[in-house]
Amino acid sequence: MQTAPKVALVMGSDSDFERLKPCVKRLKSFGIDVVVRVISAHRTPDEAERFAKNAKAEGIEIIIGAAGKAAHLAGVLAAFTTLPVIGIPIKSSTMDGLDSLLSMVQMPKGIPVATVAIDGSDNAAILAAQILALKYGDIADKLVAFKKQMADEVMEKNTKIMQEAEEL
Repeated sequence: MQTAPKVALVMGSDSDFERLKPCVKRLKSFGIDVVVRVISAHRTPDEAERFAKNAKAEGIEIIIGAAGKAAHLAGVLAAFTTLPVIGIPIKSSTMDGLDSLLSMVQMPKGIPVATVAIDGSDNAAILAAQILALKYGDIADKLVAFKKQMADEVMEKNTKIMQEAEEL
């Protein structure tokens, strides 16, 4: 019996969780198990190292790291694993999250972090699902259905707007 694929969502602070709930929900909607942790790159660096080094042995296939301000978490996790790491920069009161974004995308050669938009937790989940779909056909099928649903919603909105425009 094949177990569900597993993704880790690691955040730098529990205050980030509200913005990350869409990520957890989206991953689960694709049938992906989610391991959620709070680990600080700066306050608990030994735990960050331990988690990243043991993630693969724990069955985790992708790590999503979310942090604000200095936002080094995703990069620190990426430094200690060969698993794909996706970064979610979290908007903070400082620089509206631009500092977080730059901390993630400006990684040195050899330590990549695939980074989504500021507070882009839903896209992080979709990107993780797309990576896993290379291996898991059921996730690929769910992604096809998801994209069709999005297209259908746009077409419904198009029809509504066209009708409203005709009535003007």
